[in-house]
Amino acid sequence: MMTITASAITARTVALCLNPDGKSRFFLSKACAWTLYRNGEIVRSGETDRVITFLDCLEPSTRYVFKTEEGEQFAFTTADCAGRVDISDFGARPDAANNALAIAAALAAVPVGGTLAIPKGCWHTGPLFLKSDMTLHLEPGATLKFITDRDQIPILPPHLSDGKMLGSWEGLPDASYASIITAIGCANLDITGSGTLDGSGAEGDWWSWPKESRNGARRARTLFLHQCESVTVSGITVQNSPSWTIHPLYCRDIEFVGLAVKNPPNSPNTDGLDPECCDGVLLEGIHFTVGDDCIAIKACKRADDGSADHLKPCENITVRHCYMERGHGAVVIGSEMSGSVRHVTIEHCEFLGTDRGLRLKTRRGRGGEIAHVRCHNIVMRGVHSAIVANCFYFCDHDGRSEWVQSRQPFPIDASTPSIHDIDISDLFIHDVRVAIGAFYGLPEMPIRAISIKNVHASFDDSLEGDVPVMALHVPVCHHVGFTTEFAELHFHDEHEYFPLSSEQEQAETC
Repeated sequence: MMTITASAITARTVALCLNPDGKSRFFLSKACAWTLYRNGEIVRSGETDRVITFLDCLEPSTRYVFKTEEGEQFAFTTADCAGRVDISDFGARPDAANNALAIAAALAAVPVGGTLAIPKGCWHTGPLFLKSDMTLHLEPGATLKFITDRDQIPILPPHLSDGKMLGSWEGLPDASYASIITAIGCANLDITGSGTLDGSGAEGDWWSWPKESRNGARRARTLFLHQCESVTVSGITVQNSPSWTIHPLYCRDIEFVGLAVKNPPNSPNTDGLDPECCDGVLLEGIHFTVGDDCIAIKACKRADDGSADHLKPCENITVRHCYMERGHGAVVIGSEMSGSVRHVTIEHCEFLGTDRGLRLKTRRGRGGEIAHVRCHNIVMRGVHSAIVANCFYFCDHDGRSEWVQSRQPFPIDASTPSIHDIDISDLFIHDVRVAIGAFYGLPEMPIRAISIKNVHASFDDSLEGDVPVMALHVPVCHHVGFTTEFAELHFHDEHEYFPLSSEQEQAETC
């Protein structure tokens, strides 16, 4: 029997979770026909093949009943709306070069608990700064498209007036261009709809200076949330990002449901969704296809001088029912993890063609810990290496130095990172090229308490191997099970992994 729950409800949209067996991943095993009722009358019907099913254009404060062809049903009531404000009523035009002023005027007119509506059409705009207690609704066929003239884009300073980090780059304070959607210190915010946020990465020159600055600022994200609380982002497509696509920083109790995150494969550092120093994050039913990591969970990094005032943990993160296609890693933790990343659950997901599946990365100088990570019921297909943990990641200007890469033990201090308590179970891994698992810990701080259970895997037809992690002094591997250095692995089964059966090859397809 199918279980139906609501993952996100706003005034005009809902994201429902359809889970017939408790183990479904991104796609349902078979398409499901459904009907939506209001006051006993049919208002809509359709068919879905996804666990997370998103419905738009509902009426506020209205009770609906969602029924499947098998007879399961779920009743829900949409949220209240204090008023809908249409940007076109304030002078926004699809043919305008920059609608930022008109949209800002419309935004100012949105009452507490009201909705800013982006109607059908392509609307070019500079950064929009949202406020608390509102909904941004990108209606079907609507696109908010970022301008490319940087002289019209505000720059976020490295710090707020109270000294807290605002602008950042790779885990350190740094001036950054504002995003097309920017929310600073907002609460009770919904960003929803069937429309699109387009960061215009390909139209500007953003991708030609990936590690540099222009006008003293780093590249913009597409959606940036800073010190926000109780935020729901659902339904929308976010694409073509100048750099990281969605970046919540210092946020609490936020959820991202039923999104599509799309960037070209050659776009540099266009991570899909990077929660950083956040507490309580849900990522559910998201389709990623990006130019870098699909999901990268971060907690800033210590500066070269050891300063750590900007560090906070990133914890209580749940990733489920997601589909990660391409990208350098599917779910990555680090390498900026100095504030510690703890209590992460990744379950019921599908990884297709990502370089790595689950990837943990750090190095001497980071400090902090990666701990209490659970990875369960995952299908991977065509990955370079499935599960890797690397304490010698050669990032930053000194990444290849003897201090970072040495296999001789160094004294343990606040800059020594730690990886421990990782629980991996029920993985179905097809066509691995290099290694099923690679764990490289520090001699002074070995990786410990790694639990591995019920891993099924097969290898691809390649003839050449590669190094499984980005570090020096690592041998080339090809079609190996688990390779370790200063790491404690506990296998619950008699063997390190089980070959995929022919039935599994057929059943566990992405």
